[in-house]
Amino acid sequence: MASTAASTGSADHHRPIDPGVTIGHVHLKVADLDRALAFYCGVLGFELVQRYGSQAAFISAGGYHHHIALNTWESKGGSPPPPGTTGLYHLAILYPTRAALADALRRLAEAGIALDGASDHGVSEALYLRDPDQNGVELYWDRPQAEWPRTPDGKLQMHTQRLDLQELLANRKA
Repeated sequence: MASTAASTGSADHHRPIDPGVTIGHVHLKVADLDRALAFYCGVLGFELVQRYGSQAAFISAGGYHHHIALNTWESKGGSPPPPGTTGLYHLAILYPTRAALADALRRLAEAGIALDGASDHGVSEALYLRDPDQNGVELYWDRPQAEWPRTPDGKLQMHTQRLDLQELLANRKA
């Protein structure tokens, strides 16, 4: 339908999406369900909501029906897609506070999980890593909008700077 609107020159395709729209959940193909659950529940702390044997599981934070679904329907024992192919770059998990992000960093360190990177984007602070199936994962928190960097004319001015991990850990709540 979107391609039809674009090809007909309709002005509707230039209208912004409703600002109340959110991304609901992500569904990942994994090679080993137990291994994926050990990472997402055991390390990151998501809760198992429902499991379908060794084929699928639904996990969430705070009692939601599911934020992440994991399945082996087309991928049991499989390998990650090779570099240079299309697909998911990363899933992003939004933490409510900086202290919660610091706790996530502590969990990763305790589990011996290496980071691919850590960045301060001005609007957010983010940790980048890989799950056991080599899916990219971003763990981040957003600064309040009033603190976002802006140009003199008020436009958003994001950046990428090194995130000080020791400082992040030092400021987490006990």
